[in-house]
Amino acid sequence: MVDKLPVSPSPLVTAPGAVPAPEGSPDAGVAWHHGDPLGEQRSAERSAVVVDRSHRFVIAISGPERLTWLHTISSQHVAALPDGSSAENLSLDVNGRVEHHFVQTDLDGVTWIDTEADRGSDLLSFLTKMVFWSKAEPRDGNELAVLSVIGPDAAAVLDAAGVAVPAEPYAAAVVAGGGFVRRMPWPTADSFDLLVPREGLATWWGRLTAAGAAPAGTWAFEALRVAAVRPRIGLDTDDRTIPHEVRWIGGPAEHGAVHLEKGCYRGQETVARVHNLGKPPRHLVLLHLDGSAEGRPEPGDPVTAGGRAVGRIGTVIDHHELGPIALALVKRSIPTDTELVVGSCAASIDPDSVPADDAVQAGRAAVDRLRGR
Repeated sequence: MVDKLPVSPSPLVTAPGAVPAPEGSPDAGVAWHHGDPLGEQRSAERSAVVVDRSHRFVIAISGPERLTWLHTISSQHVAALPDGSSAENLSLDVNGRVEHHFVQTDLDGVTWIDTEADRGSDLLSFLTKMVFWSKAEPRDGNELAVLSVIGPDAAAVLDAAGVAVPAEPYAAAVVAGGGFVRRMPWPTADSFDLLVPREGLATWWGRLTAAGAAPAGTWAFEALRVAAVRPRIGLDTDDRTIPHEVRWIGGPAEHGAVHLEKGCYRGQETVARVHNLGKPPRHLVLLHLDGSAEGRPEPGDPVTAGGRAVGRIGTVIDHHELGPIALALVKRSIPTDTELVVGSCAASIDPDSVPADDAVQAGRAAVDRLRGR
């Protein structure tokens, strides 16, 4: 839950038809929906929508050593990130547990980072403390605000609004008047983040809707994200989560946040040990929930099987086609067809969401060879 907003509530939340996110929600301060949350999801899949995500906390890092410095304290390979490129990244603790997840974009000599509203201040504080002698200068970058344009017509909307359309995931381009546009591989294949001057947020909203994007709230964004089985830190993770459990392994080309072939960083030992020798104790799956149950589970509620806790539930959302769905971290040993319960709600694992678990690990194979297996 969010105790206070690190940035001011969006001016768009008071626009006609906008329904604010519930108090205490991680999306407090922006619109939850604009009167038709399920219809907004359909528009995001069939045409184009624009979502106000201006509550995202933005950090700017300048200085000639910003990328090599960030490379040493985070999980992604970003030392030579090309200008006009982006990547997802993590900050881990010494035990390899996830502390921060963020998206970074390097453009014209500045690295821009955006992260969760309630974690941005802590991330900025951490980055500032880690500078030491490096030529890198992190600062609050909340002069920019995030709008997301999603849907098969999103590129046409951006073009009509005078915005360059990056062709590849994580590619970015400067926007006239300040800010930049970045293509993202999720929550759908046609997703773009537009970071624009905060004082021009309402103007940009009007420009994008005039270009054909339907207004949509965070409900629509979250429903698409959950259906795509993309985790959100603080909702779909807890203080024990390691990257392998929530599909954050991989470089930018794999749409991951942990590069497996980079140098030392805090928490690397756990990442390497799990990747080479072990398996994560839990994995992230999509749950289908019984819509007839009274009430809905809350993030953090235990997932049980036969009265025994086997996991925790994360984001719970109503999807326009799938009905009530959720993400959950469950024990890897739980069979897909296990009957699950969350609170008073029956739940079942979507078998298509279960990650493949049959890869031969290099470290384990080497051990087996030494033992003559």
